[in-house]
Amino acid sequence: MRFSNTFLDDIRDRVPISNVIARRVSWDKRKTNVSRGDYWACCPFHGEKSPSFHCEDRKGRYHCFGCGVTGDHFRFLTELEGLSFPEAVQQIADMAGVPMPLADPVMEKREKERGSLIDVMEMATQFFQDQLQTANGARARAYLRDRGLTGRTIETFRLGYAPDSRNALKEFLAGKGVTKEQIEACGLVVHENVPVSYDRFRDRIMFPILSSREKVIAFGGRAMSADAPAKYLNSNETELFHKGNVLYNFARARRAIQGPGRGDQDDNASGTIIAVEGYMDVIALYQAGVENAVAPLGTALTENQLELLWKMVPQPVLCFDGDGAGIRAANRAAELALPHLKPGRSVRFALLPDGKDPDDLVRDEGRAPFDKVMSQAKPLSEMLWSREVNTGKFDTPEARAELEARLKQLVAVIADENVRRHYQQDIRDRLNTFFQPQFQNRGSGERRGFNGNGNSRNGRDNAGKAGPKSPSLISDRLARSGPVRGHRDITALRESVLALTVVNHPALMIDDYDEIAAIEYDSRELQRLWSAMLGAAAAVAGPHLTREYLTERLEFEGFGPLIKSLDQQVRNARLWTATEEAAMEDAREGYRQALAFHKRAKALRRQKMELEREIALATEAGDGEAIVQLMRAQQEVHFEGVRLENQEAIIDGFGVLSGRVKGAANH
Repeated sequence: MRFSNTFLDDIRDRVPISNVIARRVSWDKRKTNVSRGDYWACCPFHGEKSPSFHCEDRKGRYHCFGCGVTGDHFRFLTELEGLSFPEAVQQIADMAGVPMPLADPVMEKREKERGSLIDVMEMATQFFQDQLQTANGARARAYLRDRGLTGRTIETFRLGYAPDSRNALKEFLAGKGVTKEQIEACGLVVHENVPVSYDRFRDRIMFPILSSREKVIAFGGRAMSADAPAKYLNSNETELFHKGNVLYNFARARRAIQGPGRGDQDDNASGTIIAVEGYMDVIALYQAGVENAVAPLGTALTENQLELLWKMVPQPVLCFDGDGAGIRAANRAAELALPHLKPGRSVRFALLPDGKDPDDLVRDEGRAPFDKVMSQAKPLSEMLWSREVNTGKFDTPEARAELEARLKQLVAVIADENVRRHYQQDIRDRLNTFFQPQFQNRGSGERRGFNGNGNSRNGRDNAGKAGPKSPSLISDRLARSGPVRGHRDITALRESVLALTVVNHPALMIDDYDEIAAIEYDSRELQRLWSAMLGAAAAVAGPHLTREYLTERLEFEGFGPLIKSLDQQVRNARLWTATEEAAMEDAREGYRQALAFHKRAKALRRQKMELEREIALATEAGDGEAIVQLMRAQQEVHFEGVRLENQEAIIDGFGVLSGRVKGAANH
């Protein structure tokens, strides 16, 4: 029986090779490092007294430095235990808990068809490479030179150019005997809803995307024209390519960390896997000598991609730009990773200088600045802590209790009991240090308080002299208002409208994915829902992203009760544009209004916190003039919040009276 490569890879990945070998050897306790999956023993293939037989779970391989034998799970069983290959596969499948595949002519035919599609993708890759060297590819070659890429790098990554033609690739492949059905199955042409298919990629620099077995399975295309609808365009989902399951440069990066001498290195820029944001970042880093970088394919990191990283290394580094969008992406990745942490398995975060991406950094200044950024990568626990304590002041028992509750809620999602317990202990230790008694050296009149960043600051009471009294920082009405009440409401109505509108009308993500992915919710429940929704959206092609598909995925992941409560909340408020029955144009208008108010409310809250800090500092310094000016600004923020709340109430009520409701009898 012939086994598919997919099946063999699956069972190999599920069973650590050390579990297979441990039944025949005793591991050397001095040289073995269990936490890293690195094992040594006396070789079972030849007699020896000192351990020279080595296996690594991360690689799924063994090698003896004495007799030279090497192999994987199946080879160990066939060569040492004398099993046939099908028997070895059966044994590994049993250990993995995976049933053996039945003889299936349909599956065998499908595997054969997949092989033919791989051949077509190889022809397309060679076509694009050749086109880059023609006169038509001159602008593309100039662009790559301007980005600092050498000819060797271009050849290594097999970069190419898709000519500005509707039929150039299609005609080339047809001339090679490739059928119309094969071209369409590879996603190389657009053929739905058009009378005649045409090339999907036109006037673009082409980046081949390789599978784990280093076969071309898809393309990314960078537009040469500034007027192109999309700067970057990926292949659509095909039999070969599922975007959420693939990392760009995966095979080459894995090979880089498995090279000679890599196994004993620390997790620095050379010895781990680094996930960056784009193709050009990966390629520029490779040219600078950092060969172990990968990138997701134009979307936020998915759970499957995170699992791919963990298959290579126990603690990959996620590298993000240091601007606001990069910080938000890092926070989303942190929450994505939390439920899946295990002993020895986590992620770290490296934040680049604001305004720089890896491509900029190494092109302008060489590798050294990037290595420095990597050396300063933060563990996941530090990333979460920094995010939470930088949200405001914690000078009241209520604020401190709220911080503690938020942190406990965050780590509660960790599935592994031991890791969760250690995170909970870490939180207790940090909070005990953070909330130390505020007064020291009382005889000298010095005191210590905490500012919004959690750092201590020293002041003086001026020996009994009454300084300026700290003003009331915000009125009760504004504190209760929608724009600034913030995370005190678990699901504020405006946030519920935003989330439910997109759940009910996922086509919004096709047009505004980047903006939707960047939305930050104060409600933790909605943040988790958002992460799951973006992951579900990334797993399918645009036309297949329907409400039915999305709600089914979200209900499967346990979000059904939350979606039901959101629906009830918006229906009680008669905000019909967020419901399933609303027409697409009405849903889009309601979504944009809600998003505009959401952004303005966030901005007002940031202004409020900044003014609070400045007033507190001015009060300590005794600067009366500054206090007056700051209180005026604070009053303006107050009135702006009231105006925003009143305006939102007017607009919220308008839709019901507009006469545009679909299926009004249902509301």
